Amino acid sequence: MIIAKIIDDDRTITIEELTEQIKEQPTIDECGAIFTFEGIVRGKDRLKTTDRIILSLPDHKKTEEKLEIILQEVKKKHKVKFIGVIHYLGQFKPGDPMFLAAVAGAHRHETRAALEEIVERVKYELDFKKEEQGSAGTNIIMSGG
Repeated sequence: MIIAKIIDDDRTITIEELTEQIKEQPTIDECGAIFTFEGIVRGKDRLKTTDRIILSLPDHKKTEEKLEIILQEVKKKHKVKFIGVIHYLGQFKPGDPMFLAAVAGAHRHETRAALEEIVERVKYELDFKKEEQGSAGTNIIMSGG
């Protein structure tokens, strides 16, 4: 099972709900590990503060299709059973979740490796535009930033 959603409306799914959807699958008894990741907005780093992030896409459908392909490739490569990814669009403030991922597999090593690959590939391969507003003014970051 693969869940791949890019949400640009008021719906919210928590990491707990995403994990629960995985645990409800009939073959969950074949799994020995679930790893999750929740990417949140960082409000401070060494050089600046961030008050708000606006995340958008040039083509929602195309990006969601690419996300599905990434997840299928990762699932096959690492032989995990279930993958769920939710990526939100819109405006966010520090502490808000923007990206959720959950992976279930038979063993921890391939499950953790699958999760790490998903996080990196989503960041660098999907066509997001991130506008950061804060102490350093407004900064536009295209995918990979």
